Amino acid sequence: MQYRGLTLDPFQVQAIQALDEGKTALVCAPTGTGKTIIADWLVEQALGEGKQVIYTAPIKALSNQKFRDYVRLYGEERVGLVTGDLVIRRDAPCLVMTTEILRNMLLGGEKLEDLRAVVLDEIHFLDDRERGTVWEEVLIYLPHHVQIVGLSATLSNLQAFAGWLEDVRAREVEVVVEETRAVPLTHHLFSVDTGLVDRPSFDKVHKRKGGRVDDGRRKGRKGRGRGGRNRRRTGHLDAIDAAIEGEMLPALYFVFSRRDTERCARALGHHLGRSLVDAHEAEQLRQRLRQASIDLGPALDDDLRHLYSQGIAFHHAGLHVQLKALVEELYEAKLVKVLYCTSTFALGINMPSRAVVFDGVKMYDGRSLAPLPTRSFMQMAGRAGRRGLDGHGHVIVRCDIEEYAEIRPHLLRYEEAAYEPVRSSFNLSWNSVVNLLHTHSMDQIREIVDKSFLSWHMERTARRLRKEAERQPSTRRSSGKSQVKKLHRRADRAERRCWDEFTEKVEFLTAIGYLASESSLDGARPPDTLAFNAGAKVLMHLQIAEIFVTELVLEGIFEPLSPEDIFGVCCSVTNQLGRHVRCHARPSRTDKALAKAIARIQRSDVVLQASEIGDLEYEFDPDLLLLGRAWAKGDSLQDVLMMVHSDTDVSGDLISGFRRAKDLVSQLRAVYATDPERADTLLALQRRVSRDEVEVVG
Repeated sequence: MQYRGLTLDPFQVQAIQALDEGKTALVCAPTGTGKTIIADWLVEQALGEGKQVIYTAPIKALSNQKFRDYVRLYGEERVGLVTGDLVIRRDAPCLVMTTEILRNMLLGGEKLEDLRAVVLDEIHFLDDRERGTVWEEVLIYLPHHVQIVGLSATLSNLQAFAGWLEDVRAREVEVVVEETRAVPLTHHLFSVDTGLVDRPSFDKVHKRKGGRVDDGRRKGRKGRGRGGRNRRRTGHLDAIDAAIEGEMLPALYFVFSRRDTERCARALGHHLGRSLVDAHEAEQLRQRLRQASIDLGPALDDDLRHLYSQGIAFHHAGLHVQLKALVEELYEAKLVKVLYCTSTFALGINMPSRAVVFDGVKMYDGRSLAPLPTRSFMQMAGRAGRRGLDGHGHVIVRCDIEEYAEIRPHLLRYEEAAYEPVRSSFNLSWNSVVNLLHTHSMDQIREIVDKSFLSWHMERTARRLRKEAERQPSTRRSSGKSQVKKLHRRADRAERRCWDEFTEKVEFLTAIGYLASESSLDGARPPDTLAFNAGAKVLMHLQIAEIFVTELVLEGIFEPLSPEDIFGVCCSVTNQLGRHVRCHARPSRTDKALAKAIARIQRSDVVLQASEIGDLEYEFDPDLLLLGRAWAKGDSLQDVLMMVHSDTDVSGDLISGFRRAKDLVSQLRAVYATDPERADTLLALQRRVSRDEVEVVG
């Protein structure tokens, strides 16, 4: 089968034929094998029929990239983009958006009669702790006539997931699996003791050395190690030297802190003392960097220009948005040969390399250092191997001998691609709860909740427990009666779990006065008898820090504030500066009083209970009051950066924070829609903060 001049692989043909037959397609294939061609085919079919199609992605960067791809393919007039930052051609037949935007459209009751199909890219995000519920809600709320294609590189429990999807969508699901990579991966370990070797060879060295490094008296580039002794430790420079010697450039080097991306990149520049690019590439770099200096101004300083000119760069989420775009452009043009980056670089952006190097396999997960899940490791490793250019992609893990015993079991799982199953994270947000109550009866809501992937799993758990209970009485042992009752109780709890969690939230909203106390949870009363008090009416419009911001509104915190201070508050409750970032600006007495009032609400019983029930911590960073206000007053990003001290570039974090705060301002506009003067003030504020870097699509 041919498509766009390409001979399709069998898995692509299987998926396209299934879609052509009207089925849902669930496609699981390694990174770089061409999954998106399947989505492109479905988009083209929908447009050819004069219908609407929506492509969703988990992050704005992927949405923006796909938007640009589809504009090139189908023309500007046919493609639109809808994210929290930007709306372009909202009525276009092909819309690219984040998954949250589609959920909000569906929850708001938007009519989608002409919608032919939806592509859910990175569908495994369904088990993301904070955002996974959104994917389930989309699949539940979408009308049954809408065809779905789900794409993932890392689903393992495909049959179970497909079983739920078939139930919830009432449409046959075709499971399409491709396990062969277009460019196979070769796994290596590297240490100064072993050089670049495969795992079995490393096993032998480890066994021969009894699990200890030779801490004799060899001195190397790293000099002194732990305890002040001269120990030869393996560093990132050693690994890159090996990659250069093995002709494995370009290489992505994954580290797990932003500070280390910058530190390592600069260290490599000093260590090499030369450029990794050839004469022709050097001229290309000079021309591009000359123009970038004009475009970016102080953001691209002399040190960075020199580093980039060597073919070395770094990339992390906190980096200035235009610097990130420049680094990505240079890397895509093969002008960056070594890129130190964090895991965010692996999220779907099409930036392959010849080698991927891991500084280790442990990452801070918010609580402690933990081994990378197979899914995360392979998402990053999957960038190795450029189709049509490389016979193999090289995956290198930097590892000293004494570290090996601890990480070996994880390395085995990575090599076997033993992915973790996708688990449901279904947990309706407070905003979803009140909007469902506003538009549906309790019976309808119960049906929606019971369609969740979590509920589907719980139902099957209950069946297993009841079968076990039946088996127990069949033995006719009196001693088993208590065990049988226990099994039935566990089955009952499993069946009710999702609904009980929903009703717990409704009862809480009733107890704190957001909903009228006479609301019924038995499905007997229609929704128009549910009284929405002020709290619920406010909450209907808020999707960021929902209960916290609702309490700020109810307490009148925003009422006396200037627009600039409103933006400062929005920044302070939606973002947090990193642990190593400090603000120089000194708050006034008024600032301190405002911060104290907000902190009091953050620690109130209502907010703390909502945080516990919703399993989500509400943040407040008083320093961002000052930084957000400065931006709203018109200070440049450079001026705002002068107000903070950080070991790494945090301009990207500030820009993302300002964008998120801008989204909250937009939601507050909806809250104050009945007060035209205040709504106009908020609209003017929203426009004022949407400038320069915050306005950039990136």
